[in-house]
Order: sequence, then structure tokens, then C-alpha cells
Amino acid sequence: MAVAVLVAVGATAGLRAVLTHSPFSRTAATTAAAVFVGSERCRSCHRPESDAWRGSHHKAAMAEATAKTVLGSFADATIEYAGMTSRFFKRDGKYYVRTDGSDGRLADFEIRYTFGVYPLQQYLVELPNGGGRIQALPIAWDARSKAEGGQRWFHLNADERVTSTDELHWTRPSHNWNYMCADCHSTAVRKNYDAVADRFTTQWSEVSVGCEACHGPGSRHVSWATAGGGASRSDSTYGLVNLLNERRDVRWSVSSATGNAIRSHPRSSEREIQTCAQCHSRRAQIADGYTAGKPYYDYYRPALLESPLYYADGQQRGEVYEWGSFLQSKMYAHGVTCSDCHDPHGGGLRNASHDRPSGVCANCHLATKYETPEHQHHPAAAGVTCVSCHMPTTTYMTVDARRDHSLRIPRPELTTRLGTPNACSTCHSSRRADWAAQQVASWRNGDTVFRGHQRFADALTASERGESGAQALLRALVADTSQPAIARATAASDLASPDDRATLMAVATALDAPNPLLRLGAMRSLLMFPPARRAQLVAPLLSDSMRAVRIDAAGMHPGKAFVTDDSQRSALEQAANEFVASQRYDADRAEGRTRLGTYLAVQGDLAGAGSELLDAIKRDPFFIPAYANLADVYRAQGPAHDADAEQILRRGLSLGPQNAPLHYALGLTLVRLGQKKAAVAEFERATTLAPTDARFLYTYAVALYSAGNVNASLKMLERLLATDENNRDALGALASYLKEQGHPELATTYENRLRALELQDPR
Repeated sequence: MAVAVLVAVGATAGLRAVLTHSPFSRTAATTAAAVFVGSERCRSCHRPESDAWRGSHHKAAMAEATAKTVLGSFADATIEYAGMTSRFFKRDGKYYVRTDGSDGRLADFEIRYTFGVYPLQQYLVELPNGGGRIQALPIAWDARSKAEGGQRWFHLNADERVTSTDELHWTRPSHNWNYMCADCHSTAVRKNYDAVADRFTTQWSEVSVGCEACHGPGSRHVSWATAGGGASRSDSTYGLVNLLNERRDVRWSVSSATGNAIRSHPRSSEREIQTCAQCHSRRAQIADGYTAGKPYYDYYRPALLESPLYYADGQQRGEVYEWGSFLQSKMYAHGVTCSDCHDPHGGGLRNASHDRPSGVCANCHLATKYETPEHQHHPAAAGVTCVSCHMPTTTYMTVDARRDHSLRIPRPELTTRLGTPNACSTCHSSRRADWAAQQVASWRNGDTVFRGHQRFADALTASERGESGAQALLRALVADTSQPAIARATAASDLASPDDRATLMAVATALDAPNPLLRLGAMRSLLMFPPARRAQLVAPLLSDSMRAVRIDAAGMHPGKAFVTDDSQRSALEQAANEFVASQRYDADRAEGRTRLGTYLAVQGDLAGAGSELLDAIKRDPFFIPAYANLADVYRAQGPAHDADAEQILRRGLSLGPQNAPLHYALGLTLVRLGQKKAAVAEFERATTLAPTDARFLYTYAVALYSAGNVNASLKMLERLLATDENNRDALGALASYLKEQGHPELATTYENRLRALELQDPR
């Protein structure tokens, strides 16, 4: 296969249990399955925390649309967009919007829920006859003050023209609450998608983010609290499912010599950080049933530092939230947790105020050293704070400025070399980056060598650009344990096929790393490996302790033919079942259907694969990978189906004309159909759109040579070697072609390079 396998709301009573006040025995409190009791049940004992939570964004994450929760103007307010005038109004005490539906026509839709509170509020609509689908409107209310430009309706895609035929239209999967939003805006969400009926019956225990979203279902804790003494009172967990006690007895001692704090003892677990990561990370959900306290990697697969989510130096670019950024920080490396800086109940910053926002930093960093012109290199009147330089903002959803949690040192010299942004330019927008770089160097007495924590930008940039030497830089980053694990995992994911021992060792080391991120990243590099080698490398991960790793291993495994013993066969079967279950969980998404269809094709079930891929296209015609993989299935059925492959690829290209893999796949199909000239044009288009893809470059070079364009073919192979100096296909082709063209001396150069690689090959 050309594409990897990896790539109406129900009543709340369905999950919520009513708790009686009768004491539970110690056995019941400790071993009985905990159930959700609701945040109001916590209030009687935890009033200060409850009061703080009531004023938090967590409490307002989602709510039924009422006069108390709706902030926007529904007094016949209108907004024009893409030739349509949408109107917000009230009728019979309910809130409505008249806007364009999936057919492009104006219709009235009831607002069922509010979504968020500040700096903007969105609104949710349940689509009539939509199979329980709840959609987020693209028109939001700016909740800021008028002085700040708020108190208005605005369109989230104001710079585009999104109509009902567009994949970003609010009625399409990109705006579906059940999949995209629900898990983070309510407590104990269960998606409950019925693939046969194509219907959701999504449920929650609490409409907003309540106490139990972080502490887990609370019935056993209430039992412990109401036991009135006895054995249950000695329960060291207090009946809590998720005991967030990692900061207990922890002290941060600020050194007068360095101005920085040291943790009294190292952080030995990730419980709190993973609890926050459920919602504060860019991730894919892989299984239903998460509750706080369960392992993050059993339910979620996080994104790595990849474009367009992040810049090459790890700064936020897309909407990635905080977790992936924070993992890059020196603070995380030194044991800081989320609640060291944030009050988890109210959501505010600890020891910070409007007049002194840097108060939170002063908890661990000596103010007399850092809140000074000598450190800030700006006069006090300039209003520079710690976060101005170390946590610059990126604005999402038009008005929502979010701070980068990688807490990095500004590096304008990277801007000059790599094009990454820097905090200096936020204020000094009229100045060039090299000016800022010179200023920073002058503060260090002319020293231009960076000695800070995050030193991976060059490697990831070289990989992204396909530069010569990129693979060596990636291997060095994977091996550098002083660098953030998420950066090393990203480097591992970009490693090319192991044509030399050093690359193979880097991949194997990452696959065996204690951190699941590294294991997940390394598996992504295995796609182009020979099946036998791939099976050998992923076999141990089929029994990994984390579900995300197991299912990716099952998806990457080439199949039963490469199993070596009964133990491995059993592990593969179990992991494969988990993989299939994960895709069935996401059967409402074209991505899930496509992954399952591709997996079935690898297993030889072409009929099942075709059915899943056709369903993927039916559910989301704009999901382009489904077309490429369906074309693969048609080609696997023999020459009689090549015309079907061409048809489905052209259909995909009509919706995604800039998709390089589709052009490449169409080129292969046209070769089989005997249309070689047209095939070469498609390969050329693929390499233009994806200029660093080794597979595209090699195939285009071979096609050029076959078409008689020898010089262009040789240049293309040299271009491939410039991005991957050890590419055996390119070396072998150059050696062969140069011999055929009467240049044996030049051919020998490439033969010798290829022979040297063969001698290094541990196979």
C-alpha cells in the first residue's frame, strides 16, 4: 500500500449515578467501581475550591443555552459573510440563528449550548435529522469589552470564503462537536457512535468540566468522607480515583547565588501533567472510556513537533494548546508541574496580579535578579515582563491570544537562519531580525553561541527542508538525552530507512526507549522498511504497556506471514484486535475508516478494504488519503481495475488538486494503462508539490530515463542524493544509467558508495 495504516444528546442519567448518604464499608469504598456524583456533591466539603471553580473557564466550558449563560446579542443581530446574512434572534424563550445549512440555503437553527466564555463564546446546534450530530457554528461572539474591540459577532473564517460546498463549512465533520470538541468541554464524555445507524447518542456525566474531570469519579471519595471513622478513614487514597498529591511536601528553594529554585525532591510521576494533557494537548483519541487517573497513552496519541502544528524550533504555530510546548521547557525538565504555576480550581496564576503579572514567576525566580533592567535589557518604563520575552502569544480564533508554554529564550539569530519567529519582533516589528540578533549578542559580550536548553531547531529544519546531512543531525538528536523527549521523538519519526548501521541503531534505540513518545515517533520511520525487518523491529511493541504503542505496532506490522512463534502470534492478534477496535471507535470519521480499510487491504481482505474506503469518502469527500488508498485496493485487484483506480484518483484530485500523493498515485496508474507521457507529467507535479519526498523523486527520475530524457533523470537522482546521501535506489540507478551511457568511471564512484553501504549493513 502507498499510504501507511498509521496515519441528539442523551440524558445525563446514562452515566451519572445518584449517591445515597449511607456509609460504604472499607471494602466497598476501596474496591467498588467508582461512579460519577457531580460537582455539586463536592461543594459541601470543598466550598473554597468549589467557589473558585464556579468562576472558572472550566465551569463555563459548555452549558445549556439560557439567559444566564448566553453572552451574545440575540436581538435580531445580523452579520454578513460570503454573500449570506446570518441573523441571531429569540423565539419562545429559545435562542436561534438563521444561517446557511448544508444545502447552502438559509434556515433557522436552535442554539442548544454555549461553548466557552472568554475571550469568545461559540454556540452549538443539533442538526435536524442529523443523527445526533451537534455542530459548532463558525460565527462567534467576541466577549471582550467594547474598548478592546469586542461585544460583536464575528466569523472565525473571516479571511476566507467558506460556503456549503467547502470542507470547512460548519455542517461538515470539521465542526462536529461529538468528535472534535466534546471530550474536553464536558466531563466523562462517551461518544457512542453507531456505525450501522450512522448515529450518535453522545452522553456525559456533567455538561461542563467539573471536579471529576480531573479527580475521577467521586463516589468512593464521598464514601470515605462520610464513613465517620473506622477502617475506611485509614484509606491512604481517601477513596480518590486520581490522587493528585505529587506536590505534597514539595518545596522550591530559591538560591541566592543563581536566582533560581530547586525542587526538594525530583518529580517521579506524570499523573498531574497527564491529567491536564487530556485536554491541553494536541492529540487523537484512540479509545472510549477515559477517566482521570488512567494512563494518557492508553486513550490518546499525541502530536509531535511537526509542521504545520509547530515551527522547527518547537514554537507553537497551529492550535496545539500547552502540553507539547511545556514538554520542551527547562521547567518541565526540572520537575515543575502545571499547578506549580496555575491554581487548578480557579484557573488563575499563583501569586500574580494585573499590576504584577510576573508574580507567578517570582515564586521560583528571584525578583531582585530577574525583574531588573540588567536582566530584561529594557527600562522599567517599557513595561516588559517575563512572559513578554519567554512566553510570546499567538492569536487563534481571531481574538484568542495564547502564550507559548515552551518558556524559551528569545533567539532572533534562528529567525535569520531558519525563519522561525522570535519574541523580540513582537514589539520591534519595524526592525530586522539580524538587528535583534546583534542586540542579544551584545548582552552576552558578543558571544553568539547559544547554550540554552532547546537545541534541536537545526536538525528539524534540515529534515523539513530535505537538506544534505539532515539524517546525521536527526540521529544525533535522537541520541541526545539532554534534549526534550518530544523533540527526540520527532527526530526519530523523520529518520529515513536504515541504509547504514548508525540509522538502524538510532531507530532501534528509540523503539526501546522508556518514554512512550520516543517509541511512537520511531515507529513512524518504519513505513519504508522491508516487511521482514519491520516485523522484527515492531514485534516487541505488540505487547507494550501503552495501548497507543500497541495499536501503532499492529498497524505497522506486515502481517501473520512474518510471525516467528506462538507468543508473537498471540501478541499480534491481541494488538490487532485493539487496532481494529480503535478504528471502529472512530468509524464516524473518514480517518478511522481509511486506516481500517488500509489495514484490511494489507491483511488481504480487499473487499472489506474497498467497503471501508468507500464509506470514508461518503462520510467526508474531502478526506484525500482515502482516494489514494482506494486506488491501491483497485490496483491490487489486477489490471482490469486500473481504470477504476484512475477514476477515483481524478475524483480526489478534483477536490485536492495540490495533493502530491494523489498525483504520484495517478502517475503509477497511468504507467500501467500505457499512458507514459501523461504519467511523467503526474510524477513531475508530485515532485513539485513535495520536493523532498525520496520516493517521488526516484520514481520521477526512472520515468524520465525511460522516456529518453537522460540528463534530466541524472539531475533528479543527484537531487535525491543531496537530500538523502545514502539512498541506495538513487546510487544503484546512477551507477546503472552511467554505465549504459558510456561513463564507467563515473559509474564506479556510485558503485563504490553503494558497496560501502552494503558492508555497513547489519543484515
